[in-house]
This record gives sequence, structure tokens and C-alpha cells, in this order.
Amino acid sequence: MNISQKLIFVFAGFVFLFSQVAQGTNTPDKPFTVIIDPGHGGKDPGAVFKQIREKDIVLGIGLKLGNYMRENLPDVKIIYTRDRDVFVPLHERAEIANKNKADLFISLHANYCGTPSITGTETFVLGLHRTEENLDVAKKENAVILMEDDYSTTYQGFDPNSSESYIMFEMVQDEHLYQSIDLAAEIQSQFKNRAGRKDRGVKQAGFLVLRRTSMPSVLVEAGFLSNNYEANYMNSDDGQAYLASAIFRAVRDYKKAIDSKSDYKLLASNTTTAAIPAAPKQEMITSESQVDGVYFRIQLAATSKKIEPVAANFKGLKDVERKQMNPVYKYFYGKTSSFEEIQAIKNEIVPLYPDAFIVAFEQDETIPLKKALRKLKP
Repeated sequence: MNISQKLIFVFAGFVFLFSQVAQGTNTPDKPFTVIIDPGHGGKDPGAVFKQIREKDIVLGIGLKLGNYMRENLPDVKIIYTRDRDVFVPLHERAEIANKNKADLFISLHANYCGTPSITGTETFVLGLHRTEENLDVAKKENAVILMEDDYSTTYQGFDPNSSESYIMFEMVQDEHLYQSIDLAAEIQSQFKNRAGRKDRGVKQAGFLVLRRTSMPSVLVEAGFLSNNYEANYMNSDDGQAYLASAIFRAVRDYKKAIDSKSDYKLLASNTTTAAIPAAPKQEMITSESQVDGVYFRIQLAATSKKIEPVAANFKGLKDVERKQMNPVYKYFYGKTSSFEEIQAIKNEIVPLYPDAFIVAFEQDETIPLKKALRKLKP
């Protein structure tokens, strides 16, 4: 079997697995649920610096994060993938999140590299790595599957040490990408402003644990164990408290935006528009001469109930279009072949619809976002 055949086989296997994942939904009867996932554990110590082990650091941060959330967000349900020193396979961590139809998944880790002077925090979302450095981080975290029984079957032949295996992440369109990026950006902002850490930014890479979750998900690298100062900071009670507090504040602010402006709350009730913020002044942009092939739209919501796409039902937005995509109805706004234009429209409606995200189409059929961007390259 050549490399191309292997890649097709691996990708097909992952598509099948992902199609079996139940989609979590946020309803009035279901509490907002957050999965806290301290990485590694048990026989897997993670990165190690002298006597400081990654598995202990992230468990400490995770337990403190859960305590902050229970004290300050009593309406939030907290679920741990592990709350003690045990080994939990990657696929089981994602299964815990999907089974509980979680609203957020936060995986906690500590970084390590060969340059001791490097410091700082970074938060990852699912996607194809942009740099070899990001690929190295993904390889390090994914390598834990080698400790699992029959990992080759479980992960459809995925090799965490093979760069070719990661090509499949370019073929996947994550519908929760922009929500994940929003949460990741909040976390990085709080790390910088609350905990005084160096902000290394929001990044993308192919993490298996994020690949198999069906909700907004992030992987946090809380610092570098390879740096003596940062290792000791993360190992200290105060350091873990500041890091956990920063993540808590990010979740709190993210949830506040969801609670106050979520389209799901609007569509789930028969509220009037009296208390709804004014719609953006910008009308829907349509590049009619260019949308015959590849174009972009903003998905506002998806419901099993058929809703009339009138301004009164969509916070004052005009020209919302409904599209039946079995078994649900999806509601779209904007239509343009310019990615810059669609990003501008999204930024303008985010105050009204924080869960909105960009979807790519070709000949009226959805396609992966990265494929659309490649097609539009001159």
C-alpha cells in the first residue's frame, strides 16, 4: 500500500468515526456543561523536568479550575476526564465529552522544547499545523496513543510520529472552529492580563483529542517545562491558581456572551424583538457576479423546527435564507466570493450571534473551508 492509499484509508476511517459522534445541543433543560481534561496521567507522565511532571501540573490546574467554576458559576455542570492520577486513553476523553453533550471541552497540558529560553502560553484549536513547531507539539501530545492497547485499530492506522498522517487535518472542516477560536483568544487574553504570562497566541494543529469532540474545543499549553522558571511557576500552588483563574475567567466571559446573545435562546422561545439589540447597519453583501462557483456564507443557526427567515425572528437581520439540509434547517446570512468580505460581515454580527461561523460552498454544496480558499488563490 503506497502513501496515497494509506492517507485515503486513514482519512476515510476518521470520517466514519466522526460521523458516529453525537452532536451536543444546548437546550433550556440542559445545563451548560464544561469538560475539564487534564492531560496524561497514570503510566503517562507527559513532559518531565527534573522531578516536575506534566501530569501532576495539569491535574492541579484542572482541579482548581473546577473549584473556581463551581464557586462562581453554580449553573455550570463540571465533568472531569480524570480527577486523580490515572491513565485515560485519548478516545475515551472525547467520548466522555460527546456522551455528556458538553458545550465546551478544555484539554490542559504543559509544553516542552529543546530551547530552554522559550517561555509562554499558547492555546490550540483543531486544524492543520502552519509551522513545524506546531506539528511538533501535536506529535508530542498525540504520541500518548502509543501507550494504548491496539491503538492502530482504534485510530484507523494513524501514526502520531508520521508527518503524512497529519495531512488529513487539512481535509476536515470543523463547524465549531470559530467558537473554539473565540474561547482560545479569551484564554490567551486572560493568561496575559490576569496571570502575567507571555502570550504566544492562538494556534492550529492536528490533535486527536480535539478531532473526536463534537463541541467547541481547545487544548491549552500552560507554559514550558523546559524553562526552569516557568516549570517552577507551574508547579507552585500560586502559579496553578493564577493559571486556573485565567481559564475560569475566559470560560465565564465566553458563557456570558452565549447567555446574553445566543441565537439558540432566541430560536427556542417566542420572544418579541423589543429587547433585541439593533441589527448591524450593513445589509447582506452579495457578489452576484462571482458567487456562481465558490462562495462563503455565515451560518447563524440550525434547528429541527422550521422557522420563517424574517427579520423579526433573527434579531433584525434582513435577507436571512433558510436551507433544508436533512435532518435540520440551517439559516444563512451573507453571500460573497470574498473571504475578507465574509469575515467583515461575521465580525459585525458576532455581537448578535456569537456562535455564527463561516461556511464554504461550491455550486451550492458545502465544501471544506480550506479547499475553498485554495480554489480562490490566483
